[in-house]
Amino acid sequence: MYKACVFDLDGTLTDTLESLNYSVGLTMREIGLPPITEEQCREFVGNGAKVLIEKALRAAGDDGLTHFDEALAAYLRIFDENCTYHVAPYKGIPQMLAEMKEAGMKLGVLSNKPDRQAVHVVEEIFGKDTFDLVQGQKEGVPRKPDPSALLSIGEQFGAEPEETLYVGDSEVDAATGKAAHMDTILVSWGFRDREVLEAAKPLKIADTTEEILEIVRNGREKCLSTVKSV
Repeated sequence: MYKACVFDLDGTLTDTLESLNYSVGLTMREIGLPPITEEQCREFVGNGAKVLIEKALRAAGDDGLTHFDEALAAYLRIFDENCTYHVAPYKGIPQMLAEMKEAGMKLGVLSNKPDRQAVHVVEEIFGKDTFDLVQGQKEGVPRKPDPSALLSIGEQFGAEPEETLYVGDSEVDAATGKAAHMDTILVSWGFRDREVLEAAKPLKIADTTEEILEIVRNGREKCLSTVKSV
């Protein structure tokens, strides 16, 4: 029986790709470099703002990252103003969260998005009372795939790793959940192709929120045969 569920944010709970690509585009325009494509942005996200900007600069031809400090400062300012731009929850997410809460589960969010923007997006899209804890990337706290923050959230919820379900959409999330010794589900509607998800070898790949709820309702072992496995 799971006592808690912790979610990644971008590509898992919310479709934030347009907001990310829009903010990177404005950043590149401001520093005089060409924008990246939406598909490039999809590939580059998942490891935090610094890595996103590094990869965007290299894609634009700045292999030496000579514009990095300027670009990162611009991006953080621009994204702070546009982090909810065209952001929406994926299909079935609000209903899934409501059922989990009704079952008495603690709900958390752990994102590599900067903490201020992570909290803003979650509260704007889901309200302030849906999640018991929301944490983005903070100075002094290792970002995913380091499991420290994920384990800390579980401890704050009073849930052991085996009592905590972790849900994400990338190889970074799979590595984080495995390092924390938590059952980890990757969703197929996020920012990574299925072959990337399969290579990450999560407990399961879920194509719908109902598949995640089946694990919560019936327990891990029973659902091994009902949800698509890797």
